[in-house]
Amino acid sequence: MTASPDPYVVLTNVHHAFARTPVLHDISFEAYPGQVLGIIGPNGAGKSTTMRILTGYLAPASGSVTVCGHAMTPHAVQARQAIGYLPEGAPLWDEWQVTAFLKSIGSIRGLHGARLRERLETVIEEAAIGSVATRRIETLSKGFRRRVALAAALIGDPEVLVLDEPTDGLDPNQKHDMRALIRRLAKDKAILISTHILEEIPAVCERVIAIVEGRIVLSTTPEEFGKGESLDVAFRKLTSQVAVSE
Repeated sequence: MTASPDPYVVLTNVHHAFARTPVLHDISFEAYPGQVLGIIGPNGAGKSTTMRILTGYLAPASGSVTVCGHAMTPHAVQARQAIGYLPEGAPLWDEWQVTAFLKSIGSIRGLHGARLRERLETVIEEAAIGSVATRRIETLSKGFRRRVALAAALIGDPEVLVLDEPTDGLDPNQKHDMRALIRRLAKDKAILISTHILEEIPAVCERVIAIVEGRIVLSTTPEEFGKGESLDVAFRKLTSQVAVSE
């Protein structure tokens, strides 16, 4: 029997608050290589806060985060080196040419020489941005800007890819392309997707957790979630049940 792989990401009993107002309560989950884990919930549920804590941009009030065997506290540098992060509204350097921007990000990630050139070629192909590689970022459409931001997240060849609302604002064709890319990348990475777009779940995910009012209220497969009814209906029922129980 083949041994199960070790998880690349482990969150354990994570709590967080802003101005003493709790926003996350006892968040615990794992993500494995070769897996796309979807994190769903309504706006304001705590999804983006969870992503920021996972990637080391926020420190939890309590609990722990481990990435590829490195505890975020006190080994944040090693943990973050294993992560590629595409935040919602990812900032880009508008006056820079696409290729120059990606080279700079690669250098920041510790890539140089032949390895940097290799990764640059790879991410330009993976993100399908070859047609705009010599253009300034400020001239690009929203879809291409999102692809450039994804290429920047990928250039360090991370074991863990964290995508916050990866298809938000994209047109149907762009969403299709992004989802196809996520499925290809998932072959050897652990990918976590935060989204309020429920159609993302059956399209790309092997597992899904739902966060409502800062708590995990569901952890299951896309096939089991909403079995026998639409995802929208299932999610409305789930959130209404949580509201009633509060």
